[in-house]
Amino acid sequence: MGRYRDARRSEDFTALVVRYSDELSRYLARYLGDLALAEDVLQDTFLRVHRKCDLYRDGLPARPWLYAIAIHCAVDALRRSRKLPTIRIDGPCAAAVEEVDPGSLLELLASAAPGPLEELQGRERQEWVRESVARLSEPLRQVLLLAYYQGLSYAEIVGLLGIPLGTVKSRLHGAIAQLREMAERAKRS
Repeated sequence: MGRYRDARRSEDFTALVVRYSDELSRYLARYLGDLALAEDVLQDTFLRVHRKCDLYRDGLPARPWLYAIAIHCAVDALRRSRKLPTIRIDGPCAAAVEEVDPGSLLELLASAAPGPLEELQGRERQEWVRESVARLSEPLRQVLLLAYYQGLSYAEIVGLLGIPLGTVKSRLHGAIAQLREMAERAKRS
C-alpha cells in the first residue's frame, strides 16, 4: 500500500486488487445481502483506495485499512438504497426438467455423499443463518461478520472500527445472544 501511495504505479494497485478483492467481495456480499450491490461497493472501495491512498500511514497493515474503507462504502450504499426504490430484473428462471437415469439414482442412493434431503436442510440452515444475521442491528452484525466470517482478531476489529476492545467484545456477545434467542424462538414455532 505504501509503495502505491508513493509511486502510484498501476502494478502495485493491481497487486492490491488481486490480493484483497475476493476477500472483500465475500465480506461485502454477506454484509449487504445483495451480490450486485456488493460488486458495486467493491468497485467504489478500490476507487476510494486510489483517491485516498495519501491517507495511508506506513507501518499499519493494509487489510484493516481496506476493510475500513469497504465498510464506509457499504454503509453509504445502504443509506442510498433505503432512499431509492429498487426493482429486480434478474428474477429466478424456471428450471428445466431433467430426465432421471435409473443408474444414477442407484448410485445416488448408494453414495456416502449427503443426499438431497441433507443438502436441502443444509441450504435451509444457511438461509436461516443469513436471514438471522441480516436482522441484527448494524453494529452487532458488523462485528460478527468481521470476527466470524472474515476471521479478524479483536485487535484488528478495534483498529478497523475505532471502538474500544470492551465494545467489540460486548457487541459480539450481544450478537451471539440475539442469534441464540432467534434460534430458540424458531424451535418453538
